[in-house]
Amino acid sequence: MTNRNVVLVVDDDPGILMSVKRLLRANGYESLLFSTARAFMEQVDFENACCILLDINLEDGSGIELSYDLTAAGSSVPVIFMTGNDNPAVRKAALEAGCVAYLTKPFSAKSLIDSVERAWAGVM
Repeated sequence: MTNRNVVLVVDDDPGILMSVKRLLRANGYESLLFSTARAFMEQVDFENACCILLDINLEDGSGIELSYDLTAAGSSVPVIFMTGNDNPAVRKAALEAGCVAYLTKPFSAKSLIDSVERAWAGVM
């Protein structure tokens, strides 16, 4: 990957992955999709991504913990969290992890693209 318009998407719901992929493509972004935290962590080139769209509740781990692991490994790629289980404690933990946006499922196309564009502007 050398193009910064790539969004890495991590979600264990295949429907969300396909919907987000189509939405990103329609707005000029490429995507790499991962259905598990493990598959995502096998990705070797995080730094050339525009951002990471990361589900908080993955079958094989916590998206918030995954973001801390990325930070500890030296990654500076912006993270956008998404969740279908919004509550004040989860929102607080996500914001403390340093996300650029926090989206509650179902989210609007506009809220996702606005968040990606904000992340993209921050890395360019």
